[in-house]
Amino acid sequence: MDKKTIDSILSIPTFYSGRSIFITGGLGFLGKVLIEKLLRSCPDTQEIFLLIRPKKNVCIEERLQQILTNPLFDRLRSEQPHCFEKLIPLNGNIEMEGLGLSSDDKNTLIKKVSIIFHVAANVRFDITLKKAVLINVRSTRDICILGKSLKNLVALVHVSSTFSQIDKPVIDEIIYPYMEVDWRKTIQVAETIDDYVFEVFRSKYLGTMPNQYIFTKKLAEQVINDYSESLPCVICRPSIITPPLNEPIKGWLDNFNGPVGLMVGCGKGIIRVLYYNSSLRDNYVPIDIVVKAMIVAGWKRGVMNKKNDTQNFHPPVYNCSTNHSTNPSRYALMKISEKIIEENPLEDIIWPPGVITTKSYFFYRILVLLLHIIPAIFIDGLLRIASKSPRLLRQQKKIFITSLHLAHFSLNEWNFRNQKLLSLSDEVPPSSQQDFGFAKDLHNYDKELYCRNNIKASKFYLLNENTDRQDAAKFHYKRMLWIDRVVKMLIGIFFIRIIWNRFMNEIDCSRDNLV
Repeated sequence: MDKKTIDSILSIPTFYSGRSIFITGGLGFLGKVLIEKLLRSCPDTQEIFLLIRPKKNVCIEERLQQILTNPLFDRLRSEQPHCFEKLIPLNGNIEMEGLGLSSDDKNTLIKKVSIIFHVAANVRFDITLKKAVLINVRSTRDICILGKSLKNLVALVHVSSTFSQIDKPVIDEIIYPYMEVDWRKTIQVAETIDDYVFEVFRSKYLGTMPNQYIFTKKLAEQVINDYSESLPCVICRPSIITPPLNEPIKGWLDNFNGPVGLMVGCGKGIIRVLYYNSSLRDNYVPIDIVVKAMIVAGWKRGVMNKKNDTQNFHPPVYNCSTNHSTNPSRYALMKISEKIIEENPLEDIIWPPGVITTKSYFFYRILVLLLHIIPAIFIDGLLRIASKSPRLLRQQKKIFITSLHLAHFSLNEWNFRNQKLLSLSDEVPPSSQQDFGFAKDLHNYDKELYCRNNIKASKFYLLNENTDRQDAAKFHYKRMLWIDRVVKMLIGIFFIRIIWNRFMNEIDCSRDNLV
């Protein structure tokens, strides 16, 4: 769109004004930030329907209220205390056919909803292939079926992943054909055979894909592509999603997943070895930028509909990622993190931070045994003596399994193109640039300050650490440094003594032979 066209179209808040929105995955990390941004920056939305799965002894209304107590929504509570009345939970489950919606709820969505954000997915690498297909592929099909029945649908925003196409070194913002597997037949097979039998065909289905999550996300894009002939679809592909850069709270997060969890594990001294190629580059994108891109993508797709631009075509694709050339190396990020944690150490560390990286699976296993398993057995033994529950060995086993699941990603890198994403930000009307423009933030933010905010937030939101106890944390850190040095010195003396004794024995043997 040229500048004249941009100036003449609706602002983004105006476009969303009076519209009802349906969101799947609204209680996840990305979903919560999306809800907060829509309520805060598009205050005139009509209703936001949320697909929520009830848990044991907790109904969907209670789950929603529990989520809304999160500090993420503090700003909204003070500025727009009544905005939460727009949130309407619907009982459902993406693992069930038809999303598990009742006929009444489905009719409500058909009458009212005009925008869908399909965020829900199972991102675990260790679930069965059958479950991954039903959750990530069939639910996408069912969202599209629902979309076709909506009377006023103007945009269906599907959240995929840049890693869904990692069988290529360079991933462009296009739909790649996937002729090897048919999504319709795959769903049919998953519905008719049990988990065990389906796992037999796992390697045949996955092909070059490293795990079932990547495979099913790639297949889900084909579902969206096929339905885009009759639906106003758009695909957003985030790379590794990290905490907010600016809003609503710098560095906020609610789980240990991703790079911040890795920082915390290293900062606590729990992780000492990484199966990792530190010379490569990762691709991180702050979650507030992803959310802005999703909302803007929905706006643009809706504006295209208003202009009667609804001919059949492949859905627009936006790689929500940073430029490969501007990303710092993993080694540089590790050094930045080590520096920050040294200045502001975490409380109750079990060993001073310091990580060894290796690309060799053989050496990785040896180092894990020496630096993870043996110390964990020793510390768990001390906990048992103190009548406390041992937990470190179990934790180290989980870390080891997770490292193997992530090995394909930690040992490789990809170049994600994002020209369309940057163009999307440029198309945001001037009146909406302050709230929804993101191109400037995507590449020009201070990486060290960002890491500092993330570690500070993780201490507060995840570890419940207080700044009042920082002096005690620094004292404990220094004490552990001295213990580390003493232990290393004793180990050094031990090996020197062994070498010296062996050397002296050889000399004695030589003398005996001479005699």
